[in-house]
Amino acid sequence: MKNIPPLDAHAILKKYGLRADKKLGQNFLQDDKALQKIVKAAEISADDFVLEIGPGVGSLTRYLAASASTVTTVELDLDLIPPLKAVLSPFSNVKIIQGDILELNISDIIKTPNYIVAANIPYNITSAIIRHLLESQPKPRRIVLTIQKEVAERICEQPGDLSLLALSVQVYGMPSLQAIIPAEAFHPVPKVDSAILRIDIYDEPLIEKDLLNTFFKLIKAGFGQKRKTLRNSLSSGLHISTEKTESLLKQAEIESMRRAETLSIEEWKRLCQIFNLQK
Repeated sequence: MKNIPPLDAHAILKKYGLRADKKLGQNFLQDDKALQKIVKAAEISADDFVLEIGPGVGSLTRYLAASASTVTTVELDLDLIPPLKAVLSPFSNVKIIQGDILELNISDIIKTPNYIVAANIPYNITSAIIRHLLESQPKPRRIVLTIQKEVAERICEQPGDLSLLALSVQVYGMPSLQAIIPAEAFHPVPKVDSAILRIDIYDEPLIEKDLLNTFFKLIKAGFGQKRKTLRNSLSSGLHISTEKTESLLKQAEIESMRRAETLSIEEWKRLCQIFNLQK
């Protein structure tokens, strides 16, 4: 990796008369060791195409550009485009797009399959961004995100303590926590620590595509009422009788008094198959 000088986000913002926007969840990662850890976790090679979300003032973008063939970076904040262009002027392999990643079709931005996503994203839209990326076409082969530490840990949980978010991620890929980043590595300093989350995307989801809609419908119902048994949460969420719910669970060989967080993806898959047969 090229020798990249440290970047002072506060000084750059001040130069352009700007401040971090709390409404946009802006916390600019500027610690060089942390930035290098993100690039290392992404395993970027010289012929890789990289998508970055929320580049801010370009701290991470510089490291990505030094490692990849091409970097496309999407920034929502129009005010950050001038400093971003200035910081990235030495790099000819970076394309800057001003827009909302959640409103953009990935296929309009990325034409190359098996690309890599690497980004430091706002905490408040973590779930929405992950879902958007996982359901996109063409799909990435790897996603590396800096997100709130507790959320990263939750995504990596195993059956017994799974969450709706964990299932929504793990059906598409294998998550792993790569490193912890202290709050002091950011400007301004957030109230919590962050973590580098890596998701290695499967060739195909663990749930067949024709069952995915049912899968998300069932897990949303199952987790809709915390601390309730599947018998009650599914009945309430699906608006069916407890008798029918018990029948569905029995056919799927799942104990009706279990809770949603204890089920594996394989068990949810069986339940989806049974549920679709009852339609």
